[in-house]
Amino acid sequence: MTDGNEPGPAASSYYVRLPDGRYQPTLHAQGVWNDHEQHMGPVSGLIAHMIDQHQPRPEMLLARICYEILGVIPAEPTSVTVETIRPGRTIELVEATLVAGERPVVRARAWRITRGDTAVVAGGMPEPLPLPDTFAPWDGRAVWSGGYIASLDMRGHPQNSPGRGRGWLHPGVPLVEGLDVSPTAAYLGLVDTANGIAVREDPRSWMFPNVDLTVHLFREPVAGWVGFDTTVVFGSDGLGVTSSTLYDVQGPVGRAEQSLTVRRLTRPGT
Repeated sequence: MTDGNEPGPAASSYYVRLPDGRYQPTLHAQGVWNDHEQHMGPVSGLIAHMIDQHQPRPEMLLARICYEILGVIPAEPTSVTVETIRPGRTIELVEATLVAGERPVVRARAWRITRGDTAVVAGGMPEPLPLPDTFAPWDGRAVWSGGYIASLDMRGHPQNSPGRGRGWLHPGVPLVEGLDVSPTAAYLGLVDTANGIAVREDPRSWMFPNVDLTVHLFREPVAGWVGFDTTVVFGSDGLGVTSSTLYDVQGPVGRAEQSLTVRRLTRPGT
């Protein structure tokens, strides 16, 4: 356990389930902008897992999830509540609220849609992404700090450039200690990292955290490697957008969008 201001010890997972049903983030869940916050990657996976546990229906698939980040996510014991706000036989909408530090810090809404056999009309897929073993290892710690980035196996395309990149990520540890989570929840636990794949500016000079994450899926992903084909745009008024086509080792999976707040970092004495 911790004093409430630091991530927990570097256990063999991103979270440890506490006796009261909350989840203690470990050092592996540590964010990049603040040593005392959780990275949105594991948070996204934890919320997706709790949505899976809410009135589960095996015939339903997660089609879209939109996470709204309400503020810094402190590295403190974390809970998630879920409710159905639009029930239905074939389509339903659920809402999840993540609380850390005794206040809501992330809200997410997810559409779940009935599974069906549409293979005969499937089409319009993005171009394939070369598999992870064709990309070189990339040390994200040279750009980013924090325990979450240090936990990842990262691969990057040699022709990546500022604001434009392709890469693969694999988690170094499970999402929750001693707990099996769905392939979708495990997959979503890495998608927020898209904003760090194609860095446009040095994060030691500029901040560009995302205030949201929206993921659209057109098929159920498999757990393991998560692939990104990512473009980052900074506008002239403090706004930015990170856009990614998402992949697993079987091919394209969906898309992700992140709204950015772009700010110059001030150094002491300036």
